[in-house]
Amino acid sequence: MRYKLLQEGDIQVCVIRHPRTFLSKILTSKFLRRWEPHHLTLADNSVASATPTGYMENSISYSAIEDVQLLSWENAPKYCLQLTIPGGTVLLQAANSYLRDQWFHSLQWKKKIYKYKKVLSNPSRWEVVLKEIRTLVDMALTSPLQDDSIHQAPLEIVSRLLSENNNLTTQDHESIIVAIAPLLENNHPPPDLCEFFCKHCRERPRSMVVIEVFTPVVQRILKHNMDFGKCPRLRLFTQEYILSLNELNAGMEVVKKFIHSMHGPTGQCPHPRVLPNLVAVCLAAIYSCYEEFINSRDNSPSLKEIRNGCQQQCDRKPNLPLRLLHTSPDLVSQEATLTESRLKPVIVTSNEIHVEVERNNTANQKMTAGVGNDSEPNLIDCLMVSPTCSTISIELSPQADRILGCYVEILKMLSDYDDWRPALASLLQPIPFPKEALAHEKFTKELKYVIQRFAEDPRQEVHSCLLSVRAGKDGWFQLYSPGGVACDDDGELFASMVHILMGSCYKTKKFLLSLAENKLGPCMLLALRGNQTMVEILCLMLEYNIIDNNDTQLQIISTLESTDVGKRMYEQLCERQRELKELQRKGGPTRLTLPSKSTDADLARLLSSGSFGNLENLSLAFTNVTSACAEHLIKLPSLKQLNLWSTQFGDAGLRLLSEHLTMLQVLNLCETPVTDAGLLALSSMKSLCSLNMNSTKLSADTYEDLKAKLPNLKEVDVRYTEAW
Repeated sequence: MRYKLLQEGDIQVCVIRHPRTFLSKILTSKFLRRWEPHHLTLADNSVASATPTGYMENSISYSAIEDVQLLSWENAPKYCLQLTIPGGTVLLQAANSYLRDQWFHSLQWKKKIYKYKKVLSNPSRWEVVLKEIRTLVDMALTSPLQDDSIHQAPLEIVSRLLSENNNLTTQDHESIIVAIAPLLENNHPPPDLCEFFCKHCRERPRSMVVIEVFTPVVQRILKHNMDFGKCPRLRLFTQEYILSLNELNAGMEVVKKFIHSMHGPTGQCPHPRVLPNLVAVCLAAIYSCYEEFINSRDNSPSLKEIRNGCQQQCDRKPNLPLRLLHTSPDLVSQEATLTESRLKPVIVTSNEIHVEVERNNTANQKMTAGVGNDSEPNLIDCLMVSPTCSTISIELSPQADRILGCYVEILKMLSDYDDWRPALASLLQPIPFPKEALAHEKFTKELKYVIQRFAEDPRQEVHSCLLSVRAGKDGWFQLYSPGGVACDDDGELFASMVHILMGSCYKTKKFLLSLAENKLGPCMLLALRGNQTMVEILCLMLEYNIIDNNDTQLQIISTLESTDVGKRMYEQLCERQRELKELQRKGGPTRLTLPSKSTDADLARLLSSGSFGNLENLSLAFTNVTSACAEHLIKLPSLKQLNLWSTQFGDAGLRLLSEHLTMLQVLNLCETPVTDAGLLALSSMKSLCSLNMNSTKLSADTYEDLKAKLPNLKEVDVRYTEAW
């Protein structure tokens, strides 16, 4: 039978036996006692007259308890314990046998644990200490008590023992680790013990203790830990353990097998905490590689200084590990006289990191425009487009380089698992790396594999994380685009990211407008080289009238006509424009209803057969149309009422409609698969006065948001939704 360890308030009734007086009458008044760290206190809270000798006012220390026994003599009071103390005995009476046994095992545990604390606090011979540790572990494993402290108390005793004795041999270390291993199967090691384990991993990475004892401990940490912030040493121990695996002969193959064992053999990892914990360990390890440079930021050029020109040496704080070395003013003036275009390097050095920033004269001229701006520039904007940061190279120490290579490789492994990729993309979307890492060519080059995996994933929840986490903040899409500090190719990854985003739900004016404003040059260059995705981008910019400047439009047309694929797609665009003019020509019906079971192709064929410039009411109810038909619907200039009841029209189509059909007044989305992601886009359709969202995945929050942003909305149907 299992028992819970006694806690404060558990003992309610007691009988007291003094050296010469036995109370034959069992006291029935409720007694309160306090469980203090080292004492058992029994006190009568109500009736001092209930006993002929008064009540107990002094606590009984656990060390004073000589023996604990169950009363078994004839006619003894029921359910009583006898505590033998110097000068007498104390009888404790419980309400039933279960409670009595709980008290009995708890008192025995308390008595023994304080005995071991005393014995192990002053070790004499380590053979005896090791034997006592094994006995302590066996006692904890065989105890019928169920409580976290039953296993944690021995671990804390051993942890204190190790922290107070630094002269132990390696053999003693391993013997102690093996002795306490059974307790670690179901318990996290305390912080001091984690430090001891970290030291062992660093000093003896090839020890069998690392594989045989630490592996299940780390596996349990990764599966069950909820917050490394509460115990950062657990994370540090996990980090050191993985590095010790990398030191084995097989190296990263061993690490790969460990990651696979954490994921499991199936396609879905059964432990939801494994991935976040692994990512947390990787981020902390990568941060540690640049920690010395980060800690020296007070005396190193900040992002604003890199953009606007570094301060003079006299303006900086002296005596810091990181020094900013400038060429003397005389040498600078001499160089300026020799040639104005000559490069003048600014070197930032430390014992582990070497950073070289080259600035040219053109950069210095452009720099003066932003001198009055005191705000810190955007991280990626500074690294990517600032002409004052033309080259940045960072060299880490060999040890930091090995750590960086190991944990970036783990991020690559994590990105190879399909079920982990969505969560991994979400965790990395805010770019949780220091600016020094983003300026490090080796890091961004190695991490490119992970970004490529995101760009190849067809799931929107994955590749949408390439974009910024919020407006005004750059994301991986900007970092790895041409001109970005991480872009080391001719735009292949950029084209791949654009392709997957355009093929999803980002074929919108807003996305195209951002490309036209920031990346039009790279888009035209890649289109000139025959990239089909970029050719399509340029055609869409012309079709949606994204480009206002006539010269830019002509340049785009010239770019399209310079390649076979561009010429073909531009001709198709011109044909669509002619069909569009014909479609939008005044005339034709004002109302149109498609037959049931019609498809996207049927709708396209119908709209291409005549003029629908006057079409105001279109019903596609109970047809098989999808979001793909939105490209045809946005070409109807007079459309005011659209019925999509019981179709497969989804979020992507709603986003497109919201950008083009701003005059739509009536929209029926009853029984469509639309969600909050698409419904929120309707907030830009200010002319809507009737909206049917019956039987959709509308949430209450989205409904309130739509009501606030659509002032003309008068008729709304939200039955059979969360907002109903």
